[in-house]
Amino acid sequence: MTKIRITKQFNFETGHALYGYDGKCKNVHGHSYKLSVTVIGVPISDTSHVKYGMVIDFGDLKKIVREEIVDVFDHATVFNQNTPHIELAHELQQRGHHVILVPYQPTSENMVTDFAEKIQKRLPQNIQLHSLKLQETETSYAEWFASDNSN
Repeated sequence: MTKIRITKQFNFETGHALYGYDGKCKNVHGHSYKLSVTVIGVPISDTSHVKYGMVIDFGDLKKIVREEIVDVFDHATVFNQNTPHIELAHELQQRGHHVILVPYQPTSENMVTDFAEKIQKRLPQNIQLHSLKLQETETSYAEWFASDNSN
C-alpha cells in the first residue's frame, strides 16, 4: 500500500496585532495569508468506490479547511484575548467588525499550530495531517509537521 501526500492551497486576508512586540507588528495590520495543507494516506483501492484512486477528495479537504480556517479568519482581525487591545477589539465588534480573540499571541507560528489542531479533528480516521505551511508574506512563513509533533 503506497502512501501519497496531497496538498491543497488556500488564501485569506487577516489582520492582527502583536501585543508587547518591540517592532512595527505591535500595530494593527494585515496580511494576505497563503495556507498549504498537506495530508497523507493510501489511495482508495476499491474500484467500485466513487472516490477510487483518491487519498481524499480535494473537495472534501477544501470543505474542512474552509469551515475551520478560511471562512472564520478571512477578513477578521485577530487579537490575543489577554491583550490591553481588548477595548479596541470590543469597540471594533460593536461597530460590526469581525474580531477573533484567541488564547495566544497571533503570530504565524501560533496560528499554524491552532490551524493544525482544528484540521486534525475533522479529518477522516484513515487520513493524517502531514504538514501545514502558513505564508504571511512573500518571504516569511511558518511550517507545522506532524512528524515534529508526535508523541
